[in-house]
Amino acid sequence: MLDAIAFGMDETALAYDMQRAHSADVWFLRARFYFWGTVSTVIGFLVGHGISLAGVNLYVSAWEGFWNFIHHL
Repeated sequence: MLDAIAFGMDETALAYDMQRAHSADVWFLRARFYFWGTVSTVIGFLVGHGISLAGVNLYVSAWEGFWNFIHHL
């Protein structure tokens, strides 16, 4: 940044270039967030369906574990 100012680039052009770079960085961060959010959501649904197809009932197991914990306090 210092060399850009020292070698003839004015501050307005430098600020504009930095603003554009920041906007591009934010866009790529948002794109990565949406991509990995979508991928992790789909994989989560697939794992959940796989668990239920295997015959594991997580709600009943959690409820029985809760009452087992309460009765052994």
